[in-house]
Amino acid sequence: MTVLNKQSVQSLLIQMQFNGQPISTGTSFVASSNKGPVLITNRHNVTGRNQETGIPISPTSAIPNEIEIYHNEKNKPGSWITKVEKLLDTNESPLWIEHSLLGDKADFVALPLTDISGIDLYPYTLGVGDPLISYRPADKISVIGFPFGRTGGGCLALWVTGHVASEPHINFSDLPVFLIDCRSRQGQSGSPVIAYANGGMVPLEGGSSSVFSGPVCRFLGIYSGRINAESDLGVVWKATAIRELVDSIT
Repeated sequence: MTVLNKQSVQSLLIQMQFNGQPISTGTSFVASSNKGPVLITNRHNVTGRNQETGIPISPTSAIPNEIEIYHNEKNKPGSWITKVEKLLDTNESPLWIEHSLLGDKADFVALPLTDISGIDLYPYTLGVGDPLISYRPADKISVIGFPFGRTGGGCLALWVTGHVASEPHINFSDLPVFLIDCRSRQGQSGSPVIAYANGGMVPLEGGSSSVFSGPVCRFLGIYSGRINAESDLGVVWKATAIRELVDSIT
């Protein structure tokens, strides 16, 4: 029997739509809040607008009002079903939740899931309890998502590997962000970024190491795009900021 990496099914392919008409694709994942499961993705995915300029991302200027999520089908590993969640209420107000202090400056949001029937959820811990795998400049990281909407078979996510590019414990541009050097592309917006090892001797924070008998993973944050179209430097919003958002949902 084929054993899948859990992280390959934790990343969920999403399609932003307007009244059922596709606009763009992206990546998301699930986290657990005090009010139930929420979908975590980039703010620019749900607004359909450039995070800095506010200009519509789609060449048609279409703005999404719903999101189609490719969920893991319940009790059927390797099978998927879609659910559509509204992005706006009847008053055209957003249904997603933003960080209480950062607001629209933060390129990540939480969307409460209203229909979880018939699906299996594999939420990320957002770093809580994860082994403290080292992630300093030049250390390896993985961005797990769907570049150009492509998958690794079925709706399995693709792993793109890069390295930490800035001091991760220092805020970049005065925001809870660090940079990675990675050949990530359109469609990977909203991907979880992790430090991963297949086992053996693994370097840990503080300079120590530990031996693990199997794969280990540390959630580091959410990928939200490159700093420049000509650069492979990408932005990662830190796990701590995402936890603050999810913990604020009461």
